Amino acid sequence: MKDPKRRAFATRASLLTAALGLGFGKKAYSQAYPSGTVRIIVPYGPGAATDSIGRLIAAQLQAGLGGTFIVENKAGAGSQIGTKAVADAPADGMTLGFIDTAFVINPALLPNLPYDTLRDFAPLSLAATAQLVLNVHRSVPAATIKEFIALAKSQPAKLAFAPAGVGSAPHLAGEQFRIAAGIDVVHVPYKGGAAVFTDLLAGHIQFAFTTVPSMVEHIRAGGVRALAVTGASRSPLLPDVPTMAEAGLAEVDAMPLFGLVAPARVPAAIRERLTV
Repeated sequence: MKDPKRRAFATRASLLTAALGLGFGKKAYSQAYPSGTVRIIVPYGPGAATDSIGRLIAAQLQAGLGGTFIVENKAGAGSQIGTKAVADAPADGMTLGFIDTAFVINPALLPNLPYDTLRDFAPLSLAATAQLVLNVHRSVPAATIKEFIALAKSQPAKLAFAPAGVGSAPHLAGEQFRIAAGIDVVHVPYKGGAAVFTDLLAGHIQFAFTTVPSMVEHIRAGGVRALAVTGASRSPLLPDVPTMAEAGLAEVDAMPLFGLVAPARVPAAIRERLTV
């Protein structure tokens, strides 16, 4: 039986790839590329949104372009390790990077990055965007945003949230929420989403922002409670859950993006073949 999280991601990514026109095989280019196995480096561990969507994109590329596209996970340092591996790779198109919001945020957050996001990479495609949902563990006595804020204010520095990496969209959403709500909560950084899911479901952390598809089955099963989603409208997967704006917190608007990049000096013909 397929993992419900991966099934939900597959549904969403299929719709996104169709909408974005990711028909890689429809362009009349030379078939010289790829001539072997192409690595797509994901700068997080297996199981989270970036990894799951990256694998779906790898399958799309393989189906459209031929050759073999595999995902290689290089987690750590808030996505810096994997991202640097892409920057340092030979610019022959055989190593690509699948990045998320941290790629955009890290230059402002971390002054000594081991790469230059503008100089060292060639942007190829925006693959997907996603809404985030604020989840609380089922033991947390709060059914609404208002109740959760009141609880947090009554217990300063007691409730913990865990984003999937420093500089990620869930981290940004957590900080936006902390500031907008005026609450004192504990930030516990994780290396990837899979560990966040495990500890949230076990009650080791009290709340977390995650992508909607990654947590929807657990919300429906009652393991966690969804309080609000980011974005301009409600999620079709969670139609009864209000938006942050509806809950009076329009400032909490972070949404992850996912994209494909290559080393900056990749030949123009290969870049054109991979660009949508």
